[in-house]
Amino acid sequence: MILILRPEPGASATLAAARELGLDTRTFPLFEVHPLPWEPVPREDVDALLLGSANALRHGGPALAAYRGLPAYCVGATTARAAAEAGLEVAATGEGGLASLLGVLHPARTRLLRLAGRERVELPVPPGIAVTTREVYASDPLPLPPGLAEALTRPAVVLLHSGEAAARLAQLCDEAAIDRARIGLALIGPRVAARTGEGWAEVRSAAKPDDAALLALAQQMCQEAGSGQ
Repeated sequence: MILILRPEPGASATLAAARELGLDTRTFPLFEVHPLPWEPVPREDVDALLLGSANALRHGGPALAAYRGLPAYCVGATTARAAAEAGLEVAATGEGGLASLLGVLHPARTRLLRLAGRERVELPVPPGIAVTTREVYASDPLPLPPGLAEALTRPAVVLLHSGEAAARLAQLCDEAAIDRARIGLALIGPRVAARTGEGWAEVRSAAKPDDAALLALAQQMCQEAGSGQ
């Protein structure tokens, strides 16, 4: 079984994609995402936007309209689609986290506005680049979802879309005395691995930071576990 822990509406989107592949999948969101009040940066002070999650666009509110037409550097395909729908020009889509995008900036784009969550990865900013960060959303942990503890007592592959979800899963397993050795983790990217802890049956990262690659990885892990590999 494959378990999805990401917040809505992403959980339902991943579930729909998994069912199209015929995968036995259930959703147990561990977080609820909500918008935060934020102070926009004047458009004339911004060369491009830096986006690490589609949640920044879902919860950024009316102030986002001021940046329509600006280039956007997006962490993955889902975020890029949301940026295009918001009227931004997708300049690049990353495959290894936001830090990789800082290496492909147009030389004239040195003033970046990062729309981010309250919990986020700190970026190593290259010399000559100024990044202004605005927190536009937050992910608050939910209580242990009904049925999750039981699902985790059986062999499963868990999809992890963030480091926060990885840390929360580890905490819940410890609190409920759930054996990690029966659980495989499929990560959206290598950066999530630092928050998983030890003792899992398997920990692997998707080839690209998007749902298609993550589900392909989870499917492969389930097949290998079923064949005893």
